[in-house]
Amino acid sequence: MPNPARFPALLVDAALALHDNRLDVAEPLLRTYLKREPFDARAIRMLAELAGRIGRNRDAETLLRRALELAPGFTAARANLAIVLYRQNRAVDALAELDTLLAVEPEHLGHANLKAAALGRLGGFEEAIALYERVLAAAPAQPKVWMSYGHMLKTVGRQADGVAAYRHAIALRPELGEAWWSLANLKTVRFDDADVAAMTAALADPAITTEDRFHLDFALGKAWEERGDADRAYAHYAAGNALRRTQIDYDAGETTRFVDTIVTTASEEFFAGRAGWGCPAPDPIFVLGMPRAGSTLIEQILASHPLVEGTTELPDMPALARRIAEYPAGLSNLTAERARELGEDYLRRAAVQRRTDRPFFVDKLPNNWAHVALIRLILPNATIIDARRDPRACCFSNFKQHFARGQGFSYALDDMGRYYRDYVRMMAHIDAVQPGRVHRVIHEELVDAPEPHIRALLDACGLPFDAACLSSHRTERAVRTASSEQVRQPIFRGGDRAWRPFAAHLKPLEHALGDVIDCYPLAPSFTPAA
Repeated sequence: MPNPARFPALLVDAALALHDNRLDVAEPLLRTYLKREPFDARAIRMLAELAGRIGRNRDAETLLRRALELAPGFTAARANLAIVLYRQNRAVDALAELDTLLAVEPEHLGHANLKAAALGRLGGFEEAIALYERVLAAAPAQPKVWMSYGHMLKTVGRQADGVAAYRHAIALRPELGEAWWSLANLKTVRFDDADVAAMTAALADPAITTEDRFHLDFALGKAWEERGDADRAYAHYAAGNALRRTQIDYDAGETTRFVDTIVTTASEEFFAGRAGWGCPAPDPIFVLGMPRAGSTLIEQILASHPLVEGTTELPDMPALARRIAEYPAGLSNLTAERARELGEDYLRRAAVQRRTDRPFFVDKLPNNWAHVALIRLILPNATIIDARRDPRACCFSNFKQHFARGQGFSYALDDMGRYYRDYVRMMAHIDAVQPGRVHRVIHEELVDAPEPHIRALLDACGLPFDAACLSSHRTERAVRTASSEQVRQPIFRGGDRAWRPFAAHLKPLEHALGDVIDCYPLAPSFTPAA
């Protein structure tokens, strides 16, 4: 590193600006300093932190790796790198950096905390729980760590312990909106009058953060819905969504244009000319569709079969799509060799989440509906299950849900209706150009008559019938999604009428959905320029 006495004022000014989040001030100061001292690892790390704050995680990673080339023992830079890798869903890479850090600083609680989170991403739940317990034993007054601990306990089915952890977080910080929402999101906790009063008081405090505010609104929406006050519940849901929408960069037109391009690119001739391409492995079962459409239930049913392993919502197919230039039009430029490589790469990436030697596994990322053409091209023998639910029931369930990440379409009713419509249009196109390649499960039909539809589902996957699939709620496994507690109960129909008390508020949704409502469970006839 350079002599710290040189240009100290410039670097100090940059550090102060970064501390105050005055990024427009910090960036030119850092760039000016680095022109003079290009090998100062401290300044490179600060510029990387700035890049990370504005979402440029790849730039941050490049900068941090450069800082570590210059100063391999720079633990602060390595800790930043682990965080940036974690943010990019590269938990394996993050763990490698964290293990290096912990070898040097074994008692560092921040490293242990991030390692627990990374292990959770990879399915190492028990090890993650043990790490959280170690952190909390050493430093118990950390509400956000208690909350993360609660998330992990909930995932492995220890609901009572998870609730206790969330309650402990709230006791330490009553305005912690995410902890309140985490209780609400269990779908099995009913808030009492004291809870409602505490959340209302926290929401009335003008000093709370935006994040606390919208989480409290979502939680209070559930509380008032439970009490049968649809108007008051909707007011909170709408407020939470509107506030969250201000933080989301989502363009419904971009989704429509994406589907337009797929419809134009992935024609019947496109697939006929590429028959036999891709990796022939039949291992993956993709369960996709809209969020809140019953995909977790389908995964739980399949994971109850002795030949199928349930994993989680894997980020790998979208990650592969991002590596294709000018995607989705760029599908046309793939070679047979590249298609096979991408299929094999998907299997390698997914293997990180595997815990058994069962021959099949489920990837239940709902948003993979956007990548069905890619899946058909690179993994032609994979099974694709489309989980579909009544449009108003499904979309309103999304509107009530605050997602930890992604799902930018879900925070405005008109965005949601357009997104659902584009999803149906995409799948109708795939049905037309690849008939019989997607098996559709209609949620209401499944819950009304489980056995015939479960048998049909297993047939579509090429699996023999197994009676355990009829009582999937008894299957013990980790479930990371919002439906984690619901799938641990017998199949029931109750949620499909939840939108009806809110019908007067749903006109923007119904207008955006259009004839998709009337045609359900079939798809309307879409014109090419829909």
